[in-house]
Amino acid sequence: MKSVQDALYNWLTIHLVADARPHDAAARDTASFFLAILESDFGVTAVNAIKDETNGRYVVKYVQGGKKKSAYFPVELAEAMWRQIEAEPKKYGS
Repeated sequence: MKSVQDALYNWLTIHLVADARPHDAAARDTASFFLAILESDFGVTAVNAIKDETNGRYVVKYVQGGKKKSAYFPVELAEAMWRQIEAEPKKYGS
């Protein structure tokens, strides 16, 4: 990953899929993989995503270097992977 922002986005998109599809082991494993990248490559801990309906975005709160930080991603962009999987479930094994 080039940046913490990229890694957070990748984690968020697959985290949303894993939450929506608790039976999907591949999604859970991939979310864990990106969380490990955040931790090992960027020193990020305490990652949490909250959907902010009012502003049409996800707020990803995290701690890096002992400082609380936030990143913001448009709902449409963050949910694109999940929506694609839901639209074509046979293509994605469910």
